[in-house]
Amino acid sequence: MNAKYLFLSLAMMTGVSSMGQTLDKMNWFNEPAKWKIHGNRLTMEVTPKSDYWRISHYGFTVDDAPFYYSEYGGEFEAKVRIAGDYKVRFDQAGMMIRIDHENYIKTGIEFVDGKYNLSTVVTHHTSDWSVIALDRPVEAIWIKAVRRLDAIEIFYSFDDKDYRLMRNAWMESNRPVKIGMFAACPDGDGFEATFSDFVVTHLPDKVRTDWLKKNAE
Repeated sequence: MNAKYLFLSLAMMTGVSSMGQTLDKMNWFNEPAKWKIHGNRLTMEVTPKSDYWRISHYGFTVDDAPFYYSEYGGEFEAKVRIAGDYKVRFDQAGMMIRIDHENYIKTGIEFVDGKYNLSTVVTHHTSDWSVIALDRPVEAIWIKAVRRLDAIEIFYSFDDKDYRLMRNAWMESNRPVKIGMFAACPDGDGFEATFSDFVVTHLPDKVRTDWLKKNAE
């Protein structure tokens, strides 16, 4: 009997460890009033009149939208599925990679003038904004980010199979980052955003790996 219970305990521990990230172990920055987790799915009611932006073009700085994250060092690949009930101009939902309030990348879907756009904002003291306009509404998108050295490559997909590069952005290397799911509603009274299948996969450090190859015994 003891051996049986030991086997079951080890099996349960193995099952837990193989799951990787679990949403209930992550952290809120600007926690929204309403949110829930069911399995691998996070649903939030996005805080009205909230956003992330610094200075450029508009002349204001805001840092008050919901962001649900874990912290990682080193190099990685991160991926998440994003869906939203977008309603008004600038409603947005996606992935954020953040060092601090002056250094972050947010990327995903942004609803502008009645159209869906693939959107990326890169902030290093001041923010920039790039968009790819879509010719139709989409139920959901997948965003994948790959951190290598001092670069973040951002990809999008409509089916989690065919990924296309949408941005290559600089981010300081060898600094821990917070990475996770954000949504913002600068103009409206809030909307529902849903995220699922969030996963971060460690990538061996490229410089160290190259050094080991060159200095192999």
